[in-house]
Amino acid sequence: MATRGGAAAGRPYELVVFGASGFTGHFVAEEVARVAAGDELRGSLRWAVAGRSRDKLQEVLDRAAERLGKPELKSEVGIILCDVSDPSSLADMAKQAAVVLNCVGPYRFFGEPVVKACVENGTSCVDISGEPQFLEGMYLKYNDKAAEKGVYVVGSSGFDSIPADMGVLYTRDNLKGTLTAVESFLTVKSGPEGYSIHDGTWKSAIHGLADQDNLRKLRKQIGHKPLPIIGAKLKRRGLVFYSQEFKEYSIPFMGSDVSVVKRTQRYLHSDLQETPVQYAAYATVGGIASVIKLMFAGLLFFLLVKFSFGRNLLTKYPELFSGGHFSKKGPTQKQIDGSSFAMTFFGEGYCEGQDPQQGKPTVKICTQVKGPDAGYVATAVAMVQAGVALLKDASSLPKQGGVYTPGAAFSKTKLIDRLNKHGIEFSVISKSEA
Repeated sequence: MATRGGAAAGRPYELVVFGASGFTGHFVAEEVARVAAGDELRGSLRWAVAGRSRDKLQEVLDRAAERLGKPELKSEVGIILCDVSDPSSLADMAKQAAVVLNCVGPYRFFGEPVVKACVENGTSCVDISGEPQFLEGMYLKYNDKAAEKGVYVVGSSGFDSIPADMGVLYTRDNLKGTLTAVESFLTVKSGPEGYSIHDGTWKSAIHGLADQDNLRKLRKQIGHKPLPIIGAKLKRRGLVFYSQEFKEYSIPFMGSDVSVVKRTQRYLHSDLQETPVQYAAYATVGGIASVIKLMFAGLLFFLLVKFSFGRNLLTKYPELFSGGHFSKKGPTQKQIDGSSFAMTFFGEGYCEGQDPQQGKPTVKICTQVKGPDAGYVATAVAMVQAGVALLKDASSLPKQGGVYTPGAAFSKTKLIDRLNKHGIEFSVISKSEA
């Protein structure tokens, strides 16, 4: 079992979870354990956890064994000691794996050594970065090398940005005709315990927004031509607007979804000659009181992030400056259990036989991707199923290795079917002709 042209089946492990003792990593390790006991992989998956501390990694396996009622995990799963600051240890890890699930962030600081080790040693890797500068920087630096080695480096394979990226493709595949534009709306619900995101995500946002100039330079260096606009041009909404669809206020979604979807559409257009889809992403925020709070917090954040002392303050006091939405401890298990998300897609296009360059769109479609807690449960499910797709759907991957978005890597695979079976559900809400 190996990725196309990549790691040999003779390696000790098919999946290695690097950073398994981190906050997100232990959710990923638990999900691998759950999947390894499931129908498709029952008893056949060879996997390991990797990180700096044997004791902490063992604790992760002990916790997963207890939660899943599988005491055999403690002895069946391998442990690899390695450190992101030690290239030789990363190389040793990569040589033992077909696919590495890299959970060590922020990726702009710790991601590249893992990508480098994997590419040089013929190992595919998956990450859950929502940091466009890292994702696109890895494309610029390692795409050709990964192609030579026949390995797949697939970024943004968590909640950022599998629901959005695969959701657009699902919407396209369920429209009778040509899909030309999609808007998505994210709604996140929390239970009576509220919710607090671990501050690793907060740190990534701080450094990402502080470094926008370098992201623009990087994109100029990559030198992609603008994607052609097919069909009626998608109108952008305001910074704050009232959504008639949801009867509440909404704002542009600040994550990596738009940039990831655009990269996927570019690949599908340039390499597979498919019609590119325009895309915009929004998030619902509630009533006017929520909008006022968000605007105040946002203005303060954007002001502080421009200066080093401001970034230090934001990093040191995440709960204070995020209004409790982020914390150094992260969410409790009760908060996670009470949380869920729904991403609703509104697509429009042209019926079969109609020229998309002529007239207004004539068909519409509404789809949805929904699932459990976005930050940790859905992210773990998405990441693990991306890894399984690399292992199981090798013949459906792009013909050559490279640095890919999820949609580019997995558009022809069974990833959506796998996600549906593991709690991230894709469905068609409605279809109509104008």
